Amino acid sequence: MKNYLSLPVQYQYQYPDPDDLHPTQSHSVKLMQDQEEFVHDLPLIINHIIANSSVTSLMLQEIAQLLGVTFNVDCCCLVTVTNEVSDHAIAANWCSDEYLAMQHSDQLCSIEQLMTNLPVVECAAEPLTMENICTIQNSLVVGSKYLPLPSKSVLALPTRWGGKNNGVICLIKFHAYDWQESEKQLLKVIESSCAIAFSQVIQAQLIANQCQSLQKFNHHQSLIKQLTTLSRTNLELNQMLQLAIASTAETLQVDRGLLILLKYTDPLFKIKPQKQIPQAKASVAGEWNRERPNSSRMQPDTLAQTFSLADCSLCQRVFTEMGNPVIITDYLDLQEAATVAPLFTIEALPTVLLMPLENQGKVLGFLVLQQALPRHWQPAELNLIEMVCAQVSNSIIQSQTLRQVQTVVDERTAKLKSSLELQAKLHERTRRYVGQLREINELKDEFLSNMSDRLRYPLTNMLMSIKNLRLPGIAPERKAKYLDILEQECTKEINLINDLLTLQKLESDHEPLQFETINLNTKIQELGAVFQSKLVAKGSTITVDLPSKPLMLQTELESFDRIIQELLNNAYTYSEHETIVHLQAFHQVEAQVDQVIIKVTNTGRAISEEESTYIFDKFRRGKGRWHPGTGLGLALVKSLVQHLNGAIAVESVPISDSSLSEVCFTLTLPQFSDESKPYSQSD
Repeated sequence: MKNYLSLPVQYQYQYPDPDDLHPTQSHSVKLMQDQEEFVHDLPLIINHIIANSSVTSLMLQEIAQLLGVTFNVDCCCLVTVTNEVSDHAIAANWCSDEYLAMQHSDQLCSIEQLMTNLPVVECAAEPLTMENICTIQNSLVVGSKYLPLPSKSVLALPTRWGGKNNGVICLIKFHAYDWQESEKQLLKVIESSCAIAFSQVIQAQLIANQCQSLQKFNHHQSLIKQLTTLSRTNLELNQMLQLAIASTAETLQVDRGLLILLKYTDPLFKIKPQKQIPQAKASVAGEWNRERPNSSRMQPDTLAQTFSLADCSLCQRVFTEMGNPVIITDYLDLQEAATVAPLFTIEALPTVLLMPLENQGKVLGFLVLQQALPRHWQPAELNLIEMVCAQVSNSIIQSQTLRQVQTVVDERTAKLKSSLELQAKLHERTRRYVGQLREINELKDEFLSNMSDRLRYPLTNMLMSIKNLRLPGIAPERKAKYLDILEQECTKEINLINDLLTLQKLESDHEPLQFETINLNTKIQELGAVFQSKLVAKGSTITVDLPSKPLMLQTELESFDRIIQELLNNAYTYSEHETIVHLQAFHQVEAQVDQVIIKVTNTGRAISEEESTYIFDKFRRGKGRWHPGTGLGLALVKSLVQHLNGAIAVESVPISDSSLSEVCFTLTLPQFSDESKPYSQSD
């Protein structure tokens, strides 16, 4: 049990035994014998409650409980006063233990019982005014709704804040009672504290209402922006209208929304004479229903429904009440409900708001919002609906205008189409020709650039060697060295020319393959042994992984040797020092086709995805991978592999805890004859 203030013992409340109290009663107190000190402390305790209550509704409940126990009454009721700031009253009731169980049961008195047994009401305020009498009477109507018994005697005091009544304190007895002057005086003492509490409750209510209004305003602004955006899109009119009614109905939280368009029998009907109903057919262009809010399309039964304007009294009111929306709280109370089109399902949704879609005096259709329960439309909501209707009307007119303009444009476009088609064909041919010329020119520039580098470097070395050989008195050993350089560089030039000729021959001619059967195990071991001698200089080795049984392959021997040699040379060039080059061959069957797989793997820098797209192109190398050579090795490999009807691929797998990768070239060669098996007949 807590004390509201940290006061000396003589100023604290004396709480009764907890066994005598209801479990939820936290402020059961008795008046102290020293009345003067208690009169001073009670406002302080109320102020303490106000200062330490984070929830305003609970604050009034605590104060009502405190006052009820303090004044030893059957019930205490605190009610705020409605005004231009607070549009509805907030009440907090407390009942003593004797009536508490009745208050939480179904034995509450009805409003008729309470009003027929009017209590004796005394007002502690002086002087008694008509304003106070009306305020007390209204507060009793609000606060007595949840009382278990009719009130017999009431002591009430209106509180004032800012010169106006803002709440009423009602002390209630369920039996006849004569209020003492001391009780009235004590009630007056706490008036200012309770007025502060009422003011805080009203301010909290005002803030909540303003937040709610701001939220609605933001929703309305969002809706208008959304509709404005929709009107600028290329959506078809029906799609836009469906989205517009769905957004509007969801924002305003109605049960159903409809967009109905009119098609006039008399197309010249523009401006309606007063109270004249035109001849027109109405059809649904958009529908939203709370029962199926995620449906982006109208239901087939709704879409198929059309009706005559003359058969629907609801739609006729748009023309008889021109300038105002048709608002009906409960259509079932009207005698003309039977003449409403069945489309509206008035029996289930009797609350209706119907706003016309107008443009320059012509009604294009209606926006209909329906609810099952009555609703009071706020002015801001009606303004929003008017703006929505204006947006929709403009979109309809814009769509119709665009459709008419499009028809004219299509007719004129058709006349120009024949001449433009010829121009388009000529332009396309010219564009392709220019593109081909540009591509050829780029390839030529690239070829000349690469070829000039590959030709210039050996020629430069040859020229320098020739100049040095002409020097007088050259030593024999230096003369031999320069002759070796000349021979090496000439060999490079010859190899480059031979490679270019081979590539050109492979790309232009399709010579028949000269097949012969080889023992792949023996051939690979021979090539591996030759390659091992080159690896010694880098401190590396080669491992050969072959099947235990001899693997026979039917292929063109010269092309096969060149492919393996180039792959091994590439592995030697780009492998790191003191690493292992793996050479593996095996047989596999894929899609009932016998294949021989040869893999050459080395450890070196990774090959990126971008590099793998052009690594087999002529004169192309990866970034930062320049090494002396013709730059035709892998390009020649790819051409030779394609010549053998095979395939080649490259894969780079990073090595964990290292900046290097395992680079693997995979060569796939097929078998071409049923007689030629992967393994020898003896096996």
